[in-house]
Amino acid sequence: MDDDKFHDECGVFGIHGHPEAPTLTRLGLYALQHRGQESAGIATSDGEHLHLTRAMGHVSEAIDETTLAALGGDTAIGHVRYSTAGDSQIVNAQPLLIDCAHGEIALCHNGNLINAAELREDLVRQGSIFQTGSDTEVVLHLYARSAADAPPDAVVESVRQVRGAFSLVVLTRDYLMAVRDPYGFRPLVLGALGDATVVCSETCALDLIGAEYVRDVEPGELLVIGRDGPRSFRPFPSAAPAHCVFEHVYFARPDSVVFGQSVHEVRTNFGRLLAREMPVDADVVVPIPDSGMCAAMGYAEAAGLPLRMGLIRNHYVGRTFIAPQQEIRGFRVRVKLNPVRSVLEGKRVVLVDDSIVRGTTSRKIVGMIRAAGAREIHMRISCPPTVSPCYYGIDTPRQSELIAANHAVEEICRYVKSDTLAYLSLDGLREAVGARNGDYCTSCYTGTYPVAGPKDAEAYMQMALKLPDVP
Repeated sequence: MDDDKFHDECGVFGIHGHPEAPTLTRLGLYALQHRGQESAGIATSDGEHLHLTRAMGHVSEAIDETTLAALGGDTAIGHVRYSTAGDSQIVNAQPLLIDCAHGEIALCHNGNLINAAELREDLVRQGSIFQTGSDTEVVLHLYARSAADAPPDAVVESVRQVRGAFSLVVLTRDYLMAVRDPYGFRPLVLGALGDATVVCSETCALDLIGAEYVRDVEPGELLVIGRDGPRSFRPFPSAAPAHCVFEHVYFARPDSVVFGQSVHEVRTNFGRLLAREMPVDADVVVPIPDSGMCAAMGYAEAAGLPLRMGLIRNHYVGRTFIAPQQEIRGFRVRVKLNPVRSVLEGKRVVLVDDSIVRGTTSRKIVGMIRAAGAREIHMRISCPPTVSPCYYGIDTPRQSELIAANHAVEEICRYVKSDTLAYLSLDGLREAVGARNGDYCTSCYTGTYPVAGPKDAEAYMQMALKLPDVP
């Protein structure tokens, strides 16, 4: 992970009852591109058959105009992926589509299924043949084996057997379905565009296509969307909400409303509270772009300090680039960020970021700012120290690789070579999101998990659901 950041698994989008469903789905995926950059795909229904396209790369690379025109249909689902279970290969790209006794079905998934390895092992023992390394495929095998009479009932029967985080959009010949796990780990929202119904991971996708936000898909809810509009069912046992707080810290776009709250305002509150908890004498507040921007605004506001863009991000860097044979110190950071000497030279700088994972990138950025002439560097992080891996749809390192799990704050400060280092407290985080008891999952900061982790955590972290080598 070159940028030393956490990554979410994916973004999902679905629309029912619109003549331009494929085009609107591609637009929705553009808005959700931040949630996954490895692959993109769309499946559509024309009322008789499902049609599928998917490819590696960004939406603009994976779905061109010719491909889009060939899809047809007034109902579609789409997906952008960052792999947390299964290799980065086209076979693992979504939507996944099968044909079975219940008819054709396509499925997109945001989240992680903790018991997928055990379920897969049982299914293989009973004769199932898996084609991908994705945990999502387990749901399709369970669906195909269901004895239920109707597709919505078969979806419920299959999803009841999985454990973990799932926000699903499902497409059959006649229906668009949306399903969210009883804990509501990952976001999923419902919108309307005229007479058409939309479901997607974040409200920014609704904004792009001109759709109206209606409400969140509730934890444990199944929406079955047909010609008569959405019908709501509650087929799962209720559970205490455990929304992923890291959606507000980093994943979601700041122009989205997630879990009923403005991401921009929550992140700005992180910074305000961080300034209140961890003040320091300084001359200027500098965000690490782009994820540190909102918190830096809040910090500067609360501290009465000027906010300056002391680091400029190169937005035109691709997913991969060729490093020089003779390695330049910090090259992989410098190609994305460059310091502004006129802002930094001689200044006492408050450097604001959203998180520290391994600490390697933070160390390089501090070094760059020091080399640009900063007199002091005070690093401030707008969340608590990350001490535990996530099992609910975030690509996180092993605990042994998380710097805060193995080192005190003072030791991390010495490693990144800042003058001071401070994190937002867990109480401050909860205050900023307005969390009541049980509303948010904070397991990455506490090690307390609302759903028990996998039986073999080490195998899980090694992504046990991988394909054998293929030519």
